[in-house]
Amino acid sequence: MIKRRILKEKIYFTLFRAAAFFTAGVLILIIGYVIYKGIGVVDWQFLTEYVKQRDITEGGIMPAIVGTFYLGVGIFLIAIPIGIISAIFLNEYVPESKLARLIRIAIRNLAGVPSIVYGLFGMVVFVQFFDFKTSLISAILTLSCMTLPWVITAAEESLKAVPFEYREAAIAMGATKWQTVKKIVAPQALPGMITGSILGLSRALGETAPIIVVGATFFMHGLPNSPTDKFLALPYHLFILATQHSHPDARAYAMGTAVVLIGLVFVMSITAIIIRYYVRKKKYG
Repeated sequence: MIKRRILKEKIYFTLFRAAAFFTAGVLILIIGYVIYKGIGVVDWQFLTEYVKQRDITEGGIMPAIVGTFYLGVGIFLIAIPIGIISAIFLNEYVPESKLARLIRIAIRNLAGVPSIVYGLFGMVVFVQFFDFKTSLISAILTLSCMTLPWVITAAEESLKAVPFEYREAAIAMGATKWQTVKKIVAPQALPGMITGSILGLSRALGETAPIIVVGATFFMHGLPNSPTDKFLALPYHLFILATQHSHPDARAYAMGTAVVLIGLVFVMSITAIIIRYYVRKKKYG
């Protein structure tokens, strides 16, 4: 009987390892293929010059990089603070109320909504109703709405991981609810919040469908000078080069754009890991 259970355990762990290695292998294969096909066009000119609409081999993707950076900064400033505050409210102030359960159900449903639906929502609400037009601010607000469910869920799970005894000890020593959250709970949950927020932000920056309808364009003279201007973004630039552009080198330059986008997401992920490491080191020594 014991040998049979040990055999079953070995079989299941072998299957788990195989699934993990298969997933990692597919990821490495995809990234490796993109880098192999696109790294040849990535040079200083490609990274620093403006887009040439007709002959893409003479231009670069600098405006698309800048536009993607603006998107990331805007989402970071809007979605992450709102998401973390919402998670604190749900987990610390109304954890078991009917309101909290209703909000959590809505958040779970919103996390599964296709991105193009967020794009249509942004077009109706931000572009038309608030009259922001197709612009950078419309795209930032739309992607912030799309990112919020991920940020809230990640932040709330991080808060739940903080032992309840910490809260009891702080309150027993005379701390208020807010002091307990501010001084004890939030700092403990901060590394997980940062990681989840950066992952949500990285996902948003890779989206194409929402920004098509709320402000992204393939070609423009110069950079956006205000939040109400249109903008270029790496995902949309990649999409146009891969599917709509007639230049014979368009596919290669699309792969090069994909390499830059992957590199940007990689840098953001590494940044999250470094911040989490220093936060933990500062706290625990």
